[in-house]
Amino acid sequence: MIHTLDPVYDENSKILILGSFPSVKSRENRFYYAHPQNRFWRVIAAILEVPIPTSINQKKQLLFDHHIALWDVIRQCDIIGSSDASITNVIPNDISTLLRDTSISKIIVNGSKASQLYRHHCLTTTGIKAITLPSTSPANAVYSFERLVDEWEKEINKESTRINMESSL
Repeated sequence: MIHTLDPVYDENSKILILGSFPSVKSRENRFYYAHPQNRFWRVIAAILEVPIPTSINQKKQLLFDHHIALWDVIRQCDIIGSSDASITNVIPNDISTLLRDTSISKIIVNGSKASQLYRHHCLTTTGIKAITLPSTSPANAVYSFERLVDEWEKEINKESTRINMESSL
């Protein structure tokens, strides 16, 4: 399976959030975290205190407004459905190229599989340790929505505060 979604970023991106590989729903809808049960967009909107974006354009604008880039670790792999556990034969995306075109200084990985893949395939080329946050996937039923918001907010708001301080200098 080949990753067909472009990374979402601009030259002002400061935070890169990486998933593992797009779900079946995301591939069908041609955008990240499109499964209606995935909590990614609700979590991000709650943290940033904005309405939950519904269209692809609204989602992109939310990311750009808050200096967030979005992509996946994997460019190509074998996968059964949307199951991260089934991923084999991984070819990673060239994340270092994205880093050269942006001001990204923080990488967050969405879930343990994305974290494992990033460490194994990307860390040596990027040189940036990623922060692992709990997966927003509906398969991660251990984490309630509120608990996800608490965990994600610590890292997103910490970076947002730093960005705002730099902008005011």
